[in-house]
Amino acid sequence: MRMVRLAVLATVAIVVGGAAYVYRDEVAQKLGFGAAAKAAEQAQGSPASMAQPPGRRGRANPGGAVPVIVAAVSQKPMPVVIEAVGTVQAVASIQIKARLDSQIMKVNVQEGALVKEGDLLFELDNRSLKAQLGMIEAQIRKDQAQIVQAKRDNERADGLLTKGAGTAVQRDTSLTNLKSLEAQLEADEASRQNVLTQLSFTEIRAPVSGRIGSINSKVGTVVRVGDNTASSALATINQIDPIFVSFAMPQVFLPDLRAAMAKGPVKVNAMVDDSRRQSGVVAFIENAVDALTGTVTVKARIDNASEGLWPGQFVKVEIILGVEPDAISVPAAAIQLGPQGPYLFVVKDGVAELRQVAVKRTQNGESVIGKGLAVGDSVVVDGQLRLVNGASVAVRPPPGDQARPAPASPRG
Repeated sequence: MRMVRLAVLATVAIVVGGAAYVYRDEVAQKLGFGAAAKAAEQAQGSPASMAQPPGRRGRANPGGAVPVIVAAVSQKPMPVVIEAVGTVQAVASIQIKARLDSQIMKVNVQEGALVKEGDLLFELDNRSLKAQLGMIEAQIRKDQAQIVQAKRDNERADGLLTKGAGTAVQRDTSLTNLKSLEAQLEADEASRQNVLTQLSFTEIRAPVSGRIGSINSKVGTVVRVGDNTASSALATINQIDPIFVSFAMPQVFLPDLRAAMAKGPVKVNAMVDDSRRQSGVVAFIENAVDALTGTVTVKARIDNASEGLWPGQFVKVEIILGVEPDAISVPAAAIQLGPQGPYLFVVKDGVAELRQVAVKRTQNGESVIGKGLAVGDSVVVDGQLRLVNGASVAVRPPPGDQARPAPASPRG
């Protein structure tokens, strides 16, 4: 009997559920759910709603006007700026190497020191070269004495030949001996100059002004010209004032940059962070576009007496191509992105209007508009998530502009 009762109850439940499904529209209409559901469906399927990104589409707001914060569209001069990420590079990075085989006798510089061009950095063993120089100078003095004697002999041979007491052979022999001694003097003077040049190599001086790096070789180290290992360099000097900032710029901006350079120096700002900024000018454009990346390498030359920029550092770069005098700008927070491109909401007579716009560029929290807005329009900068085209809005002041309560009057 229990199984029979369960079967009867199941049959009744199926019949009631089927009837409810068949007559669901009539039931919803009598309960008042049909109109609200239809309005919500129309709002979700409207073109204005579909223009917004998925997950941020507006919905019907039967509760009243949507509170929003607006900002006025302004027209003012705006700089034309290209932003990039750059790398700081030394103007010159020179490895200091020995130019002869010797031994380091003295190191006259500290690691990391700031050096000037011509400063003495290292001294090598020069004793053998000084000995060679002494021998050559003695040979030169001997050559000079022999030349003096050869000139006297030549004059004597000429006199004897004139008097008929000598022969032409004797005179020619004395003249040949004189010229041979003069050639020997020239060779010895060349040898002396060679030794002096090698002696100058024993004093290693800074070729440029800059910062010296780690000193790999200390006093007593034997250095060799043929040593090509990584540690063969005694030190490296980086010239950092002025300094280069190298960055890759999209090729679409190349004509604009070249046109700006034709008018005068193009300003470049290098920023390590928001509080540190150094300015310079474009100094170099690579002679070819990188076909793989579609960019061209540009270098800016920046004064760096404060050493705020360091080789190898990454910095944010701003290239200022000029100033657009009558740019139409809005806060960047007003711009939204949808499937059809950027858009925003314009408030007019308490109603929000969705409007597609063309954004030229965004910089320093402001977007420059190419078309779609006019000066004086009011655009929504906060509260867009609840808006659809044609929604009623209630404009409220920004948080910082809200009226503060008046102070209580003092009691008398």
